[in-house]
Amino acid sequence: MATLALSSPLAKRASAPRESIAPRRAHVRASVVASASSKPAVVVLPGLGNCTEDYDEFASELEGRGFSATVAAVGRPDWLRNAAGLTQLAYWQGTLEPRPTVDWYLSRIADAIGAAKEKSGADRVALVAHSAGGWMSRVYMQDFGVDDIRCVVTLGSPLNAVPKDVPGVVDQTRGILTYVEANCAKPTELGVPVTCLAGKWLLGVETLGDAGDAAGFLVGQGYKQVCGSAAAWGDGITPVATAHLDGADNVTLEGCAPHPSLNLLSSHIPSRTNPRSPPLPAVRSIAGYSTRR
Repeated sequence: MATLALSSPLAKRASAPRESIAPRRAHVRASVVASASSKPAVVVLPGLGNCTEDYDEFASELEGRGFSATVAAVGRPDWLRNAAGLTQLAYWQGTLEPRPTVDWYLSRIADAIGAAKEKSGADRVALVAHSAGGWMSRVYMQDFGVDDIRCVVTLGSPLNAVPKDVPGVVDQTRGILTYVEANCAKPTELGVPVTCLAGKWLLGVETLGDAGDAAGFLVGQGYKQVCGSAAAWGDGITPVATAHLDGADNVTLEGCAPHPSLNLLSSHIPSRTNPRSPPLPAVRSIAGYSTRR
């Protein structure tokens, strides 16, 4: 993959020190327009496969609770950029590093932080990172610091390395989470509060015979690829254990499916493991933790 041009805000570290990361305002879409104020600023980082518009209602809820919300500009086709990792030998060896494959996303984080500060008048922002946005926020803070960040809240993010040598498990990040776990600062080392929210919505099962629950079996196979075991609780995509991080303030949201697509799904699947959830069940918790300093 070609390296980023030196004019890019996320060119190689030696060429682009932290203070040189300037937001490109044309690439940032504020989900809710607000005048400059002293509202606490929140930057929402979309998860894998999601786009900015998926978080419009979420951002509106945050605005209604007194925050100035900005969602990083991500389109669904943008995720195809990650296919650049296929050209690296490390991908096939399972030792892939985040950069330069996700440099495009790190640029969007920088853009959104700059836009959020300008929009709100705040000097620092709370990062609310969904799904893959969680581990990418760790990469961003490791390489570019936390001077602009007040606190971090992750939501259903895979934050731990995929277990090795488990039959039937293939690391779908091709080594990236292993790299992040080994090289990114732990929450206790960052100097800003870190809260990790995990949804406890569906229990996975190892086989159909365990519970006769097709949904549990299907989500369990997904959980297994992330945490090494199908018999786990999670939000339907990310197991609770994987969404929690040692050293962080770890919170489990009972009956919560925080993934945008699953919020809709949850209203259509009656199940004893799926109590009725509000459209945005995690907003109250996120609003509270986003005020931390």
